[in-house]
Amino acid sequence: MQDLDLQMIRTEIDKADKKLAEVLETRLGLVMQVAAYKKAKGMPVKDKAREEQVIAKVVGLLENKNYSTAVKNIMRSVIDQACVLEETALAAGGDRVLQIACFGPAGSFTHQALEDYFCGKKFKRHHYNTFEEVIASISAGDMDYAVLPIENSSTGGITEVYDLLRQYDCHIVGEQCVKIEQNLLGCEGATLQSIKTVYSHPQGFKQCKDFFRDYPEIEQVPFFSTSKSAEEVAAKQNLSLGAVAGKAAAELYNLKIIAPAINSNNNNYTRFIVIAKDAEVVPNANKITLIVAVKHETGSLYKMLASFYHTGLNMLNLESRPMVGKSWEYFFYIDVTGNLSDPLVADVLDEVRAKSTYVKILGNYCAYEKKV
Repeated sequence: MQDLDLQMIRTEIDKADKKLAEVLETRLGLVMQVAAYKKAKGMPVKDKAREEQVIAKVVGLLENKNYSTAVKNIMRSVIDQACVLEETALAAGGDRVLQIACFGPAGSFTHQALEDYFCGKKFKRHHYNTFEEVIASISAGDMDYAVLPIENSSTGGITEVYDLLRQYDCHIVGEQCVKIEQNLLGCEGATLQSIKTVYSHPQGFKQCKDFFRDYPEIEQVPFFSTSKSAEEVAAKQNLSLGAVAGKAAAELYNLKIIAPAINSNNNNYTRFIVIAKDAEVVPNANKITLIVAVKHETGSLYKMLASFYHTGLNMLNLESRPMVGKSWEYFFYIDVTGNLSDPLVADVLDEVRAKSTYVKILGNYCAYEKKV
């Protein structure tokens, strides 16, 4: 029997320890990347199910190997400590401040939707004047999230936003609803009789069409947004100018409400979408938005939509937008209930793809639920 060389054995132990340290360091580096991703997306840093899955997988591998009980116990201890390190690393990932793009200036309904949706999270708002500027900021990676209006219960879908979502290849990751109450605002001293010109976003005018029908002499001037309209009136301090905007805008720009609640529909809500550059997987997601195009032939749209009906999936919304360069052909934007991880939903979408010429999933997210 060859004599054992203690120093040589210790040298080999040092080499093994170095390799083990390098492996653990690599794993911890990957964990820090997970932390950064979760912080950036506003996701929970702790994933107990994932931790248990990792432990179960490693334990299973150990059981299938012919290791001694002592080695198995040591390896199990290493994995347990690695999970502790992972939890610590995730917690230490830093409270990253989310950068969020908002359509319109402060005081807008979009601003309110943003504050409601991201309540409890650390973020910084960045205001933009146009829908395209907002979505382009996401596409370029300058912003983490953006909030945009997509549909109003009185006036329907905001078609420009639908078009830009497809054009810039962004994804919907959430939604928020806000009750809309439009008011006629003016400077101190202005009256309904003194107002000759009113600024507002076209949607604001549409929502108040009955009011302006009674005052045909008032000129309606389309503007960037309702809150921007209020800012313009406040800046000019002209008693003949007014704005259609919300109460928050009146307070922010020190305007008075000349005529309150002038929207035609008292049950007036706007649905806002939260978008990101990449899609996000949400376990309890229950709403899917997709874009579909079908052949320009008799019954093609009916056959595609029948796929949702026959499998019991509830279609929540349907918007059509013309294809540029193709007369009388359309993209269809569809909201439907479901979760992409559900085998039934997967089968339905496979069926839809088979009956369509184009299908793109814009997002699978949690539908807005009114807080009691």
